[in-house]
Amino acid sequence: MKSVFEVQKTIREILLKILDNHSLEQLNKIPEGFSNNLIWNIAHCVSSQQVLIYKLSGLTSKVSEEFINKYRKGTKPEGFVSQDEVDEIRKLLSTTLEQVQQDFAAGIFQNYTEYTTSMGYVLKNVEGALEFNNYHEGIHTGIIMSIRKFV
Repeated sequence: MKSVFEVQKTIREILLKILDNHSLEQLNKIPEGFSNNLIWNIAHCVSSQQVLIYKLSGLTSKVSEEFINKYRKGTKPEGFVSQDEVDEIRKLLSTTLEQVQQDFAAGIFQNYTEYTTSMGYVLKNVEGALEFNNYHEGIHTGIIMSIRKFV
């Protein structure tokens, strides 16, 4: 599983660089032809990781329910994200990665509720969820790379 966490760390570092290299206005801009923006995609990665790993394992997520509900699958940007919230998202990119690594090493993921992704792939355990999460974050990183060309 070490490589799974290394891949996620690399993705999260890319997302942090996006935050560092774009203004608040750029992070919030929804370009023509897109349904979301840079900051929504970044926060969505955090929200989805928490649902896929913790909630489907029957555990309490490490972010608020409000955060999960704001950025979960099927949502879209509902207003301008403040600098304070961007700072929170920046912090969560690192802390949620570190926490899931610690929790996995501690063996807290004992149960898992099977979940069929929108792609039809069935997640059967936390290991599969961790692997799929990297795929999911990779997709959104690609979307982010497209959006940043238009902001």
